[in-house]
Amino acid sequence: MTQGSAAGQGFDILVVGQAGRLGYEAALFAASLRRFSPGFAGRLVVAEPQPGPLWPRDPRIRCKEARALLEDLGAEIVPFDSRHFGHAYPYGNKIEALFALPEGQPFVFFDSDTLVTGDLATVPFDFARPSASMRREGTWPVEELYWPGYTATWRALHDRFALDFESTLDLSHPDEYWQRYLYFNAGWFFGPCPVAFGTRFRDWATEIRDDPPAELVLQPLDPWLDQVALPLVIHSFGGGRPGPELDGLD
Repeated sequence: MTQGSAAGQGFDILVVGQAGRLGYEAALFAASLRRFSPGFAGRLVVAEPQPGPLWPRDPRIRCKEARALLEDLGAEIVPFDSRHFGHAYPYGNKIEALFALPEGQPFVFFDSDTLVTGDLATVPFDFARPSASMRREGTWPVEELYWPGYTATWRALHDRFALDFESTLDLSHPDEYWQRYLYFNAGWFFGPCPVAFGTRFRDWATEIRDDPPAELVLQPLDPWLDQVALPLVIHSFGGGRPGPELDGLD
């Protein structure tokens, strides 16, 4: 493992829990973590959105049994405020939930519907090189009759945030084929600092949403906004596609 990897360095695990299905899924995640990863000594943080103007109803976990089970399993239920997404874009929870974690502590985020089936404490995460799930399909950008193409779309996003585009290409795939371009499933991702990562993720996602490049004029951003911004953020922190040592996560 390289410097900044999981060896010799603790890390936090983050999932989102809220009213309804996600609260129960978070409890199942916690139970599977304790069953299959008994060597994990870090914090399991269940980030819980708080009531506010972006939620029409209280989003907190209301089931007392689910809350009690999470606590019995050693999970910490930590509140966070929804300032930019909320009910209108609940996938944004994974962005704003990052601010429930302490600055400077490496983290791994998992979707709440994940089940742990192996020992996460032995996974060689290299937190100096962020990455994310490759269990994705060519869902975005969407091919349209008058769209500019994959290259122009992704290049425009990289140019917007002053990122090198050419170094992200997988040249084993042909031009204008979706797998040539850096694109992740946001079901899991990791990085060295949740506050720095979350700040950039939030700022870039909201800019893409509110002021997209002209090349995106025909593109839907709901529900794909998080997966549009995520590869840009990962690339900006020196990360990229995961290596074979992380295949077990997908």
